[in-house]
Amino acid sequence: MKHKPKIVAILLGMFLITQFIGLYVIGYYSSPTNNLPLGMGYPQTDLTCAINNIWDFFTCTQMLGTIIFAFVIAITLFLFLTKIKAEFILRLWFFFVVIIALSIAIQAILPQVSYVFLISLVLASLLAFFKVFKRNILIHNLSELLIYPGIAAVFVPILNIYSVLILLVLISLYDMWAVWHSGIMQKMAKYQINKVKAFSGFFIPYMSKKVKLQIQKLKASKSKLKNKKIKVNVAILGGGDVVFPIITAGVVMLTFGLFYSLFVIFGAAGGLLYLFINSEKKKFYPAMPFITAGIFLGLILAWLVSLI
Repeated sequence: MKHKPKIVAILLGMFLITQFIGLYVIGYYSSPTNNLPLGMGYPQTDLTCAINNIWDFFTCTQMLGTIIFAFVIAITLFLFLTKIKAEFILRLWFFFVVIIALSIAIQAILPQVSYVFLISLVLASLLAFFKVFKRNILIHNLSELLIYPGIAAVFVPILNIYSVLILLVLISLYDMWAVWHSGIMQKMAKYQINKVKAFSGFFIPYMSKKVKLQIQKLKASKSKLKNKKIKVNVAILGGGDVVFPIITAGVVMLTFGLFYSLFVIFGAAGGLLYLFINSEKKKFYPAMPFITAGIFLGLILAWLVSLI
């Protein structure tokens, strides 16, 4: 196991909490009376779209190409900005994306009182400021619990079961290439943490028992810790590994019902747990293939349950 069981439990717990918050936020905005803030709105995809021929397939998955194109543009722009070392622009990018996503989620959670959007926007801005510009670990991880539900609420209405499953496969293939072949994912993560000072995903620094004992000895001998180099381990779970299961669970919930979306969530968590248990120290792994496999197994189990 790459990380301590306690750290794995924390990551898995935050993953599950975010999934359930995501279902609540998606359910809230699925009501015709609750519109996305900031004037965001998209044509609803036909969730019951039937595929009888190749033309039906392209019709039912027409928004998938738009999402893939937007994803490619975002990655290309990010790589370009890292190439020219535009860290401040990237931090502003993170800042505004975080505000938008948090505003969507917070508005769904707060009581629907007067000026609820203004209240959610102020709260989102404060959280985004401490997350991006002050690097507070606690605020970073707490805000992550709401960011991905907010993002998922934007994408779920434009997807259906066919397009979201294809999206999972494509993202998993990209994740494998980016981690195992090109190494671009590791470089992006390190650049975000070390240069941009902002990371999209859960981020838990922790020390080994050996390092803790060294610190205790230094304190006991009254040695100065200021100039001492202390090795800190970091457990991370990327934002994409969190948001795509929420999107999938949301689409399944709106198509088949809440009960069946739970199979997606626990299937994804099962795939993630399998990865955590079998991962090795000093090695990098793409999480999405394992999460996607868990989701597909969950959907198969849901289908079998529906036959009973």
